[in-house]
Amino acid sequence: MKHLKQKVALIRHGETAWSQNGRHTSFTDLPLTQKGVDEASLLHKAFSDIDFKQVFCSPLKRAQETCKLAGLSDNVIIDSDLVEWNYGDFEGLTTPQIEEQVPDWDLFLDGCIGGESPQNVSDRVDRVIKKIQDIDGNVAVFAHGHISRAFATRWINLPIQNGHMFVLDTATLNVLGAYHDDPAIVKWNAKIDGYL
Repeated sequence: MKHLKQKVALIRHGETAWSQNGRHTSFTDLPLTQKGVDEASLLHKAFSDIDFKQVFCSPLKRAQETCKLAGLSDNVIIDSDLVEWNYGDFEGLTTPQIEEQVPDWDLFLDGCIGGESPQNVSDRVDRVIKKIQDIDGNVAVFAHGHISRAFATRWINLPIQNGHMFVLDTATLNVLGAYHDDPAIVKWNAKIDGYL
């Protein structure tokens, strides 16, 4: 395996009304709450001295708004592979509500009725990772909670089913890179402090 010098800043969007109360949000295109705007605005200072070769963003409003507030929306590539996991029939429901229908439900094992399977999401994330690894330089990615957890899992070559082990809050900075010659998670679920 080639030596990996590249760093990937993986950012989950700021808070929305549904993320605030634990409702699964994929295709419902919600804006940021005021707290979400405040959280995302901290990114601007954190990224002011970092040169990103490329920035990728989900097409959904909450991710694009976060990207803009971070000051990285110039020349951003909108990539539909970065949309949130399609929750299908579970859109807008909380995990306890889903478990009333499907006891012991685990998104990363079971997927969603009427939505995406873990393999569908793994394939999408793998396509994005391939694009990023072909870029010579640091990259920023603005996306969503579960797709980012899947992204981190696949970055370190684990099956997507391990994604449930990565807790991820809104507007947090995650840095993916390498340890020696192996893909690694450099920083995870961190409140913004400018580290890259």
